Amino acid sequence: MIVIHKPARTSGPAGESLDRFVLSPGEPIPDDALWIDLIEPTREEDRLVEAHLDIEIPTREEMADIEPSEILYHENNARYMTARVLCSSETDAPRLIDVSFILTERALVTVRYGEPRSFSMFMARAVKPGGCRHRPEAVLDGLIETIIDRAAEILGTIGSRIDRLSQTIFENDRQGARRAASYRAALKSIGRKGDIISNVRQSMASVERMLLFLSASVPRPQKTAGYQSEWRTALRDVQSIEEHATFLSNKIQFLLDATLGLVSIEQNDIIKIFSVMSVIFLPPTLVSSVYGMNFEFMPELRWQLGYPWALTLIILAAVLPYLFFRWKRWL
Repeated sequence: MIVIHKPARTSGPAGESLDRFVLSPGEPIPDDALWIDLIEPTREEDRLVEAHLDIEIPTREEMADIEPSEILYHENNARYMTARVLCSSETDAPRLIDVSFILTERALVTVRYGEPRSFSMFMARAVKPGGCRHRPEAVLDGLIETIIDRAAEILGTIGSRIDRLSQTIFENDRQGARRAASYRAALKSIGRKGDIISNVRQSMASVERMLLFLSASVPRPQKTAGYQSEWRTALRDVQSIEEHATFLSNKIQFLLDATLGLVSIEQNDIIKIFSVMSVIFLPPTLVSSVYGMNFEFMPELRWQLGYPWALTLIILAAVLPYLFFRWKRWL
């Protein structure tokens, strides 16, 4: 699918904005198209954009490359940049998708195979008066800014959830199987949140590389148009988000260690109970074994009080170790 964004006719004193529409099959791309958004494009759609801008659209396999020279390069007066953007962050299965940005003098082309929330957020802003200037660099700057804002929003949400999870872990007053189930759920939640934080850090690292490449490759006249300072500000924001992601990662690691430690304490308490019970029942077992011997001459064998005597010894042999363990506070 090809989504076209071009300067809105209603742009006026309130500010510039963009109009958005989906290109119909067989319809040519307008000459004033400012942003061409390719969403899971077919080969025919790729050829249409390539012929319109005299560029080459990277394939999905090429976008997934990890070598910087393959995802950040300059060719035919166009800058090719690929970044990883978080997608489906509201679900239990967040993932990263590769998004290619092709900046030309006429238009910005984006190629993506997913629906990141940051793109829909920027589209909603760009159609409003003052939402986007009528320059390809302005569209790119707005997209990068929205991707960074979305990453900060995700980290803020994850931080709040981590605080609530911390309270759940350290204030867990449940007993038995309910407590074990609570720890199991906490471990799963920690894993999911750690995965999202890792994805945000990976996304911001790719955006940081793209900003550095963009700042170094844009011609000097465009650098004086204000975009260079905006990209430097975006770079500082990215570095700040990476530092916050590192802080949250450390906090997640602490919660993981604490949860595993509490689980270990629970297991040690159970093992201690079994160990103490085995020690408590060992003396009665010894007394019973002594009087269970089949020797012919035993002093208490024909004693009238032999049976009560044996029962008394067995009970004392069990009670005295129990009282001793309670006195030592081992139970």
